Amino acid sequence: MLDLVTKAPQSRRTLTFASVMHVWSDLFFALLVPLLPSIKNDLGLSFFQVMLFRTMFNGSTAILQIPAGFMAESVGEYWLLVLGNAWVAVGLIGMALSPVFIVLLVAGFIGGLGGGTQHPLGSSLVSRAYDARGRSTAVGTVNFAGDLGKMLAPLVALIAIPFGWRAVLWAVGISGLLFMALSIPLKRAVDIGKPASKGQTDATHSEDGGQMGGFAMLSVVGFLDSATRSASLAFLPFIMAGKGMGPGQISMMLILLFAGGAFGKYVVGWLGERFETVTLIWGTKGLTAALLMLSLATPALAMAPLMLVLGIGLNGTSSALYAGVAELIPARRRARLYGFFYTTNEGGTVLAPLVYGVIADVFNLNITVVVMGLATLLILPVSLGLRRHLSVATRNA
Repeated sequence: MLDLVTKAPQSRRTLTFASVMHVWSDLFFALLVPLLPSIKNDLGLSFFQVMLFRTMFNGSTAILQIPAGFMAESVGEYWLLVLGNAWVAVGLIGMALSPVFIVLLVAGFIGGLGGGTQHPLGSSLVSRAYDARGRSTAVGTVNFAGDLGKMLAPLVALIAIPFGWRAVLWAVGISGLLFMALSIPLKRAVDIGKPASKGQTDATHSEDGGQMGGFAMLSVVGFLDSATRSASLAFLPFIMAGKGMGPGQISMMLILLFAGGAFGKYVVGWLGERFETVTLIWGTKGLTAALLMLSLATPALAMAPLMLVLGIGLNGTSSALYAGVAELIPARRRARLYGFFYTTNEGGTVLAPLVYGVIADVFNLNITVVVMGLATLLILPVSLGLRRHLSVATRNA
């Protein structure tokens, strides 16, 4: 295996490594989605408590994303990616051992901290490896890889049917730790080192290439996009359960959702070489808003195609946004600013389930989904302001 890896071109080895790490990371965090109804019933939780738990696990990733970005500029991304995934794996084992809700909440928060390395550092590493050409496609590919992990999550969660949700967390946690240990010998083959200093890099960027105004606006769009994605994933299992679907059927619907998301991430990354970012945002988020509200009136038998197409809109936007960061920001500062970008995104991930959880408890799931769809439409006018900044960055490249 090591021989095969070392014979591949450097950029491809780096892309493969970052993609595999992303598969594991997204498997860890997506695993809770199909398990939430079981956890809710087992511990007798309210919707708000369920969403608080998911928020603590997912939201704590934001805490270390900015520090990880700064650290990567000194030591490189490799060790931080491996150790971050190992940390989350230990967190899953801790959650499996939690006897009551408060312990589960603490274990989720601590375990989620390790997830702060994956997204900013994986994107930074791949964008540097492909800085000369093919960057949008490469970033879309590593983004797509994460959805392979999401697609695995509902399949792995089927273990919960005979053995319970704790057994699922045990199995994935132990497997993740073993894989991270086995990846250590590949360091020399895949690591491209720390980012070069100013003067050694940024050949495709002028000094004014990194536009902080455009970056701030892109971060706002990322916040709203993450809010939609996080809340949708948290509530869709309950919507499907309300249509009379069982755990096995819900898992299969989620597989289709994640499959559509994986396809959307890869295709939008590829389209990013051919169409402007704002056009891709409008296409994907307009589709998402429409299908979210349509899901309420869709009978159970017709949910399969809807989930597949919804996944394209729900997750495809992220590839355009992540490539947009690299377009605006020079390579030497990219790790830290990817950290800032993903941290603002996590704000949406943290707040949205809590806000929508309160709405669901006070009103009902139908009203919650309608509000969610309308909030998603806000992304469209906000994104229009990006055009000028991205045009300037393209001229300066």
